[in-house]
Amino acid sequence: MKILDDRQIRQKIKRLAIEILEQHYGEEELILAGLNNNGLGFAQLLVQELLPLAPDSMEITLTRIRLNPANPTEYEPYIEMEQDSLKGRPVIIVDDVANTGRTIFYAVQPLLKPLPSRVEVAVLVDRKHKSFPIKADYVGLSLNTTLRDNIKVQIRDVQEMAAYLE
Repeated sequence: MKILDDRQIRQKIKRLAIEILEQHYGEEELILAGLNNNGLGFAQLLVQELLPLAPDSMEITLTRIRLNPANPTEYEPYIEMEQDSLKGRPVIIVDDVANTGRTIFYAVQPLLKPLPSRVEVAVLVDRKHKSFPIKADYVGLSLNTTLRDNIKVQIRDVQEMAAYLE
């Protein structure tokens, strides 16, 4: 069952970009860290919306956090940018769907040493059954689902974006 179509996703991305800028007014730099491939794809769409709206004085940086969502302890999660660049800067962890919160919980790990000024979370779809103490700060759509439900988001390599509840 389709829960979001292309137009709705684009509308939510635009709203999320405005919310993010409102919360980060006056910042010199904003770092969006997409989780793996889907999170990075969603972060790229957010950056496309943020750039025309952001003041010229604000730099927007895009990076990726890599980890294995199925087994987050398989290897150490890492961020694809210099650790020193994160110090004192706001970082937004971006993912397409927040399920139990486990992936986002482990994604915070590479941010602990450089100590950003703040760490926030942006997701397109937030499921309400969290097992880990994670709260999304910016949410496109919030859903109450069963543990057996699966949410699939198509945002990469397609002209038409969509989110499905399976």
